[in-house]
Amino acid sequence: MSEVRIERLGPRETSLVAGRIAEAFMALDAPRWLVPDAARRQSVLAGNFAILVDHAMRYGLVHATADRAGVAVWFPSVGDPAPPPEDYDARLAAACGEWTDRFAHLDKLFEAHHPHPDHHHLAFLAVAPDRQGQGLGSALLRHHHAVLDAEGVPGYLEAASETGRDLYARHGYQVAEPFHLPDGTPFWPMWREPTRAATAAGQPA
Repeated sequence: MSEVRIERLGPRETSLVAGRIAEAFMALDAPRWLVPDAARRQSVLAGNFAILVDHAMRYGLVHATADRAGVAVWFPSVGDPAPPPEDYDARLAAACGEWTDRFAHLDKLFEAHHPHPDHHHLAFLAVAPDRQGQGLGSALLRHHHAVLDAEGVPGYLEAASETGRDLYARHGYQVAEPFHLPDGTPFWPMWREPTRAATAAGQPA
C-alpha cells in the first residue's frame, strides 16, 4: 500500500479519538465484562476513553492517520511521572455509572503490572473496523517506534486480544504471562527494546 501519512493531534480532536477507540474495541472481550449492557457499551467506553485521551493530549502523544481511520495514544514514562488525570474519580463515575467499579478494577490491574523502567506506554491503538487489515495500525507503530529507536527508549503495552498480541510481536514486542479480568479475559503485557540497528539502517522496526 502507499505510504500512510501520520499526524499528531490536538485537544480539539479528543472526542473523535475516544470514539474511534470505542468503535474499534467493541469487538474485544474485555468491554463485554466492563459494560454488560450491549446497548450502552460503546457510549460508556467512549466516555471513559475520553478521560484518558484528554490526559494524553496534555501529557502524552496522540497520533492518527491523515484520514483519522487509525489512532494511537502514547504516554511517555521517562523521568518524573506525569500527574494523574484531574478529578479522575469523579470523571470516571460520571462516564461509567453503575460499572465504575469494574473500570476501577481494570485500572488497578494495569497499575499492578505496569513496569517501572523508563519507557513509552502505548495505551491505545485502534483502527476503524472497516479499515482493519490495511496496514494502518502497523504504520502508526512504525511512526512512533522510529522515535523510540532514535532515542533508545523501550515501548510497553497491554494486548487485549490474541490478534493484537500477534501484531505487536511482529513489531518487536516480547510477551509476558497474561493477567486476567475476573471473568478470565486475558491481557498480555508486552515490552519492546529499541532497535538501534534498524534505526542506523534507516529502516524502522
